[in-house]
Formats: sequence, structure tokens, C-alpha cells
Amino acid sequence: MTFQERLRRARKRKKMTLEQVAEQIGVAKSTYANYELNYREPSVATIQLLSVVLETSTDYLLGVSNRETANPLETNAKILLQTEQLHWDGIKLEEEDLKSIRDFLEHLAGCRRNQQSSTS
Repeated sequence: MTFQERLRRARKRKKMTLEQVAEQIGVAKSTYANYELNYREPSVATIQLLSVVLETSTDYLLGVSNRETANPLETNAKILLQTEQLHWDGIKLEEEDLKSIRDFLEHLAGCRRNQQSSTS
């Protein structure tokens, strides 16, 4: 399956229109349509953004993997932050850095949970 076929399949799986995807990634409808028609090639940054919008992986879009949906291990920050091999733009994050990030995200998630429970 080609990149274009995978892109279209991922969009249809999300039940999104050409216009909706184009708006989400910040391009004209015709530009996005040309990605699906193989008249234009998206940049690496655009492919990454498409994977987020379409809730799939760049590996799937590029044909490296046949897994259509993102692996929860790739998207769950709580699991990802348990590894000691993380870096920020090439700068290794030490355990103390990771703990601070985890603490902040726990606080943020708690605030979101409280908001959700108060609106229910």
C-alpha cells in the first residue's frame, strides 16, 4: 500500500473530510488533496502532524508498519516517562528532570480530572 493510500485510509477511518484534515494541519484543501493524489509530497513535519491528527503513526503512513493506530506505549506519557533514555533535542534528561516532569503532569491530570468531574 502506498503512502497516499495509507493517508486516505487513515483519514476515512477517522471519518474526516479533506477539508477537516487540511484545516487541522494548516494547509489548503487542494494541498492536502494533492498529498492523497500523489501530486505533492508533505514535509517530514507535516507527516508528523498528520499522524497526530489522524491518530496513527508515522511508521504506518510511511509503510514501515501495518499497525494503523498508534501504539499506546508511544502515546502514553506516563509510560514513556518511565524510561531513562529520554532526551530533549539531544540533551539527556536526568532522573531528577523526569521526576519533575512526571510530578507536573500528575498535577495537570489531577486538575483535568477535577474539571471533568465538576462538569459531569
